[in-house]
Amino acid sequence: MTSFILKIIAISTMFCDHFGYALFHHFSFFNYIGRIAFPIFAFQISQGFKYTKNLKNYCIRLLSFALISQIPFSLYIHKFLPNSSSGLNIFFTLLLGLLAIIIYNYFETQDSKEFNYKILGISYKYILGIMFVLFVAYLGELIHVDYGFWGIIVIFSFYLFRNSKLATAISYILICSCKYGFNILMYGFHIEYIYLMLATMLPIIFILLYNGKQGHKIKYLLYLFYPLHLLALYLIF
Repeated sequence: MTSFILKIIAISTMFCDHFGYALFHHFSFFNYIGRIAFPIFAFQISQGFKYTKNLKNYCIRLLSFALISQIPFSLYIHKFLPNSSSGLNIFFTLLLGLLAIIIYNYFETQDSKEFNYKILGISYKYILGIMFVLFVAYLGELIHVDYGFWGIIVIFSFYLFRNSKLATAISYILICSCKYGFNILMYGFHIEYIYLMLATMLPIIFILLYNGKQGHKIKYLLYLFYPLHLLALYLIF
């Protein structure tokens, strides 16, 4: 499965998610389908870090479309999801996830003696890297980016376990289990949490089928589609 196919799946399921809220004004079957989208976008960020020729331009592009998308996102949220805790659109989440990867990679690649000092058998550079990643994830939660703390951790986990499909799958399933397990502890058991957890775990199948090839180039399709479809749904419904 190429990167192109993954992007089409992510864009299609994201549209289902947003269309469902616009049509029914509450959670529906469409939104279970929508749980497939974000993990694929998160995975694409980890791949983008690996393959991009210019990280600075990549960050600027994400920030630019985050700013462009914010008004359509806010209009959509206030109309269809007035009780949502999301304040900033998904491009801010993806940007923070990319920054978390960049920071961790900086520490990961340090070879100086002070960075390789070990605490309980773990190099200091990895401990510092994880601490900064957690700070970025907490910042995301603090400023209410879409998907919050969980979203940034998912992006980072795809980078951290990039060399093993098995580790990628196990870590992602554990993260999903922790997310919905926490919800159950906080708000009590609801069968919907189980359905949501299973739907959220589903995209790991598509991610594991990724063959490392790009396929057709649609560089700006997501960037343009995201704000335009939110605005269209706001105006139509």
